[in-house]
Amino acid sequence: MTSPIDLAGFAAKFAGDDDPWRTFTARDEAVKRAAILHAIGHRPVGRVLELASGNGSNSAAIARMALRLDATEGTREGVDLTARAVAAWPRACASLLVLPGRPPRLVYDVIVIAEILYYLSAREMARVAREMAARLRPGGIIVLAHHRIDFYDFVQHAAGIHARFLAETGRCWTVRTAGRTGRWVVTAARDGMTRSR
Repeated sequence: MTSPIDLAGFAAKFAGDDDPWRTFTARDEAVKRAAILHAIGHRPVGRVLELASGNGSNSAAIARMALRLDATEGTREGVDLTARAVAAWPRACASLLVLPGRPPRLVYDVIVIAEILYYLSAREMARVAREMAARLRPGGIIVLAHHRIDFYDFVQHAAGIHARFLAETGRCWTVRTAGRTGRWVVTAARDGMTRSR
């Protein structure tokens, strides 16, 4: 039986191949990326946090829309690849963030979480959910993009992962589907709770 992949496994993937899952070149990944951008919206946005940026294939696209992008990644190899991908955008920064952990800034307008939640334990995911809810400005958007089917190296099942994550935040959300295929779904969740500062 194959064990779930961990940070060392991701680091080895990126060390051996800059694009191990063909996220820069595969047509399906381009469609998913377009759905992520659609979920963010068609206007420029302020502060964007991306978790688990991998090799930066989504980061480069998000950087075009963001006034400030913090693309975070749990492996040093991925940080280096992401930094290369966003090098043309001076307001985009790649940094190391092992989840669950605290992102670089206190408040974000948009948080993008793609292809990472099912690699976390339920307890780790709950901690990330609470942290992200605390970092999102009132009325902000969390964009979730994940597979709908399980792979051999997942820690959690893919089915229902977005609903489980949002439930762990303890907040109310207005949720819409920004894109879906038989393999993946992209969800935009807008914070509907007014919070005092």
